[in-house]
Amino acid sequence: MGAGRGFSTLLARAVRSAGTRSPAVGLAGKTFPTLDPRTGDLIVNVAEGDAEDVDRAVKAARKAFDEGPWPKMTAYERSCIMLRFADLLEKHNDEIAALETWDNGKPYEQAALVEVPMAVRLFRYYAGWADKIHGLTVPADGPYHCQTLHEPIGVAGQIIPWNFPLLMFAWKVGPALACGNSIVLKSAEQTPLTALYAAKLFHEAGLPPGVLNVVSGYGPTAGAAVARHMDIDKVAFTGSTETGKAVLELASKSNLKPVTLELGGKSPFIVCEDADVDQAVELAHFALFFNQGQCCCAGSRTFVHESIHDEFVEKAKARCLSRVVGDPFRKGVEQGPQIDQDQFNKVMGYIKVGRESGAKLVTGGDQIGTKGFYIMPTIFSEVKDDMAIATDEIFGPVQSIIKFKTLDEVIKRANATRYGLAAGVFTKNIETANTLTRALRVGTVWVNCFDIFDAGIPFGGYKMSGTGREKGIYSLSNYLQVKAVVSPLKNPAWL
Repeated sequence: MGAGRGFSTLLARAVRSAGTRSPAVGLAGKTFPTLDPRTGDLIVNVAEGDAEDVDRAVKAARKAFDEGPWPKMTAYERSCIMLRFADLLEKHNDEIAALETWDNGKPYEQAALVEVPMAVRLFRYYAGWADKIHGLTVPADGPYHCQTLHEPIGVAGQIIPWNFPLLMFAWKVGPALACGNSIVLKSAEQTPLTALYAAKLFHEAGLPPGVLNVVSGYGPTAGAAVARHMDIDKVAFTGSTETGKAVLELASKSNLKPVTLELGGKSPFIVCEDADVDQAVELAHFALFFNQGQCCCAGSRTFVHESIHDEFVEKAKARCLSRVVGDPFRKGVEQGPQIDQDQFNKVMGYIKVGRESGAKLVTGGDQIGTKGFYIMPTIFSEVKDDMAIATDEIFGPVQSIIKFKTLDEVIKRANATRYGLAAGVFTKNIETANTLTRALRVGTVWVNCFDIFDAGIPFGGYKMSGTGREKGIYSLSNYLQVKAVVSPLKNPAWL
């Protein structure tokens, strides 16, 4: 399952570029391995940052924000640096995509044709916002001039996950820089390489020293140090709900820094009785199996109306059996390996629980091969709402198909979860779509589509799926303070 000679050369060049010119250097001299999910073999050892490294990064970010050229630049000048970075990202598309696939296991075609271009688009989007952030003039009940200033919040701490390393880098860094902040970013220990490469390109684009600081390391050490640091003004975290709780607690026990959280999900995908079954099967398949099922908003509870349930299950099985699983560098591969041994074991554990709980295993359920972390695309039917495979975030290629009778019933069942990140609705009836979009307690509802992540579309959750929004205009408020300025007016011509 090895990459060809062309990819091998590309990968070697990319790792040298990311590793030898990395902005993250551990003071203690420790390293940790980043592994190839296709084989479990070592890619490279990366500098392991800890609390001392985070403190050094925060001091650099604070100096850059308080004393450096970054806050004294015009918003247009900051915008130009972000646009130059986007151009460099686009120029190095293939190398970055190769790193993403090597480190994460996702299909190269997905990384090269979709995810890197999406990151480029997002940085250009936020570069466009940089010189359009402004306050308001506020009428007052008396002879006063009142205005609001929208000021950068300061040093932003950011902790990103392993399932979409480059895109999560973009979602966090883009709005923070557009608002004029400096950053300390902790990458996921499973996938540190593209963040290091992107940081190098930012410096090539002219970003001043200390504005963007990348620390590679583990969550309990480096991540916790970011969350509790007294000189970090704001934290943004994407990851599991359990870790999000810990981040929130550490932030509250330190300096009460504001926290935005994009957390887990157990998203319903509702296929109504009027659906075209073939189209619904394909979209539901994509909603769950995309990115090896390692997606926080995956449509992992597939609710299907009883009138089309049996036909849907049979066609979903056929689609699953035709899914191409293999080396993610090979053309046409739809599914690569899970990220690592821990995640592989977790997914296989849930498959075992599903079998034991009485759900019907329609297809899949086993490992593929003996090397790497490949799992067969798996479907369960006859799934009950209280089964673990229907309540827990599996984060793998396991689809649970659940039968329903009425619209009122499926609304109640879809909402009966601690999560509220996203939902999918598949129907030809606009009234049905309107009813469901307003009734589902989630941050995003995709109607007759799924996983549409344009730069301007906000993304975030209800309930225990998080607080705040990523992307679009809404994310700017995460990185801004609002200051009211009031001064008296002497003999004003008007009020």
